[in-house]
Amino acid sequence: MRRRYSAAFLIGVLLIVLASIWWRRPSEHPPVVIGYELPGPCRDLSFETVPYIVCEIDLRAYDTGVLHAGDDGKAFGSLEKFDKAMSGEGRPVLLAMNAGMYHEDLTPVGLLIEDGQEKAPLNLADGEGNFFLKPNGVFLVRNDGKAAIMETNAYAAAKPDVAFATQSGPMLVIDGRPHPRFEANGTSRYIRNGVGVRDENTIVLAISRSQVSLGSFARMFRDALHCPNALFFDGVVSALSNGERMIVGGNYPAGPIIAVSAKR
Repeated sequence: MRRRYSAAFLIGVLLIVLASIWWRRPSEHPPVVIGYELPGPCRDLSFETVPYIVCEIDLRAYDTGVLHAGDDGKAFGSLEKFDKAMSGEGRPVLLAMNAGMYHEDLTPVGLLIEDGQEKAPLNLADGEGNFFLKPNGVFLVRNDGKAAIMETNAYAAAKPDVAFATQSGPMLVIDGRPHPRFEANGTSRYIRNGVGVRDENTIVLAISRSQVSLGSFARMFRDALHCPNALFFDGVVSALSNGERMIVGGNYPAGPIIAVSAKR
């Protein structure tokens, strides 16, 4: 009888330990922070039952850039650190969002141009993962302040005059059509973020508040936001801040960061 009790006790202890390990596992999906005031250009949107925050940016009224590292050459590493650095330099931003995939050392996987300086080269390679789900593309703001999203090979051929650019993948919408590899509503679902270009003066940043498939995310850009071209930034680590607090996501790693501020 004592052996039975001992065995039962050991099993109970084992279950408790396993449960504690399970609950300490990092969440596959980041928590969604709600309740903070949205930045001025942003609003809530629901599409196909998925809640989003969308930020429609008129480039004639706002400065928009892609940044990665501080004056010391080190990557900011997260939106929280970026916001703190900008505030400390007297350059507060209205909103910031992660804007491209990165390696373990936070260096960009693809092209990065900051203030007209190429920090990382265009990546034309094939590989596995979302970045290499061709066609992928480049979001850019030209030196004349106009925006575009170009398929990577088209960018390589055109060699546009660019002030800011970030390469990511896959393209979500290509000339009004969803990416040809997307299922209508696949089983891979995460909190996701991306950018669309409605016209050369208007970009739209979007982030979901709950998990969404790539197919539905692409349709949202095309049908609800009227963007003929859109580019996926990332999933799982997707985050948005209002320059002071996180609105979606948390202190997750970030490589390239897109930031919006009022024109000076």
